[in-house]
Amino acid sequence: MDSWFRSKWFVRVVSLAFAVFFYIFVTVDQNSVPNNGESTFPAGDETQNLETLDEVPVNIDIDSEKYVVSGVPEFVSVTLEGSAAVLQPTLRNRNFDVWVDLQGLEAGEHTVELQHDISDKLDVFIEPKRVDVVIEEKSTQEFQVKVDFINTDSMADGYELGDFEVSPQKVTITSAKSVIEKIGIVKAYVDVSGLDEAIDNREVPVNVYDSQGNELSVNVEPENVVISANITNPSKKVPVSVQTTGEPPKGYALSTISANVEEVEVFARSSILKDLEKVSTEEIDLADIKKSGTIETNLALPDGATVSNGKKVEVTVELEQTKVLEGVPIEIEGLQDDLEVAFKDPANPEMKLTVTGKQSDIAALNREDFRVFIDVKDLEPGTHDVSINVESPDGLSVEPEFEQASIEINETS
Repeated sequence: MDSWFRSKWFVRVVSLAFAVFFYIFVTVDQNSVPNNGESTFPAGDETQNLETLDEVPVNIDIDSEKYVVSGVPEFVSVTLEGSAAVLQPTLRNRNFDVWVDLQGLEAGEHTVELQHDISDKLDVFIEPKRVDVVIEEKSTQEFQVKVDFINTDSMADGYELGDFEVSPQKVTITSAKSVIEKIGIVKAYVDVSGLDEAIDNREVPVNVYDSQGNELSVNVEPENVVISANITNPSKKVPVSVQTTGEPPKGYALSTISANVEEVEVFARSSILKDLEKVSTEEIDLADIKKSGTIETNLALPDGATVSNGKKVEVTVELEQTKVLEGVPIEIEGLQDDLEVAFKDPANPEMKLTVTGKQSDIAALNREDFRVFIDVKDLEPGTHDVSINVESPDGLSVEPEFEQASIEINETS
């Protein structure tokens, strides 16, 4: 074997064999690759992907100056199928449109197929594929805007709406002629809940309704109007009266009771003030009052009315008290020096007085504050019925025990 490796011919034969092998390998490899570098082996089918896009907007191709159309859905679903190389950029960029072509169609009902400009390398499925549409002639008309103020009953107490302005007073409405003919009223709503100040240029939307109150979808120009309104707080000055209930405790009577203010200014809506002639206090229970003085109470205001200085008022109460004075002597006036008087009825020359007056006046009274007497001037000896006279301080009501006395006049011995 060693002799073979040392032989020149052996080495030459082996070298030739290797050279032939490498030549064949390179030749086959070159023949298997085309000039453009692509493989000559048949390629397998690429994977097909499927994706659905929801809420794809639908455009309308129509002479919008002349016609309006109904029945076209705002959105459709679009399903795309194809290779990822084409599908993914389409999904990512969404650089396509879906529309209905209504150009050249006259007014009336039509069934049309939705169009698209999506790559023809993709299979496209649109749901719905066809739609029924109604094409109508466009109509434009002006309408007066009516302003409706809502929640007026919930405005701040005492406040009400005054004059208002709306700008513009009319709006232009464009829609199908049949829809324009259905319009019953055009309104702008203004919520005044809790309001206690003027509305200054408030912008509110315009709403359009048919005669049954159903809202209509139309094109309104302008879409909003501007409202300004005065908010007033009417007032009226009325007298205050004191309302009482019950009776004073035993031994007392009500002399006077009055509020410390003769009148108050009441703020309320005109409908309330119209019939308001006075404001009373809440009822004061006289049974709870045992002395003269000042008490605090509230005004009984109508619902929705207020007064500038609040509801509280002071009321001055003056009680009358009754006091009985026992043993008040009956004096004799005008008696001649040679005569004397004997009381027959009453038997003694004294009686009791029942005195009623202001509590403050009654408290310090005693018998010395009164003079009770009979006048016997010019009376002859004998039996007489005479009036009993009572002199008392001013402002008191005095009830004597007796109105008259029976006396006997005799000569002195």
